[in-house]
Amino acid sequence: MPSSLENIKKRLDERIGSKLTITSQAGRKKVTRRHGVLVKTFPRVFIIELDDSAVKTVSFTYTDILTKSIELNFDDYFGDEE
Repeated sequence: MPSSLENIKKRLDERIGSKLTITSQAGRKKVTRRHGVLVKTFPRVFIIELDDSAVKTVSFTYTDILTKSIELNFDDYFGDEE
């Protein structure tokens, strides 16, 4: 996993347009998984367009990845990144 916010942003910049699965903590022992596409990155946040959801887009900060509040798994990658 990238160790700085700058590295996280650079890696996500390379993956714009890629399909992914977002895993986030929704409570004490509850985890939610949603599927979508990484649409755009900004200096502090990135935007994901969700598939089959009432909410069409969500945004997260790079800190969410660094602190492991969310986990991104890209559908076309089979390594141990992100």
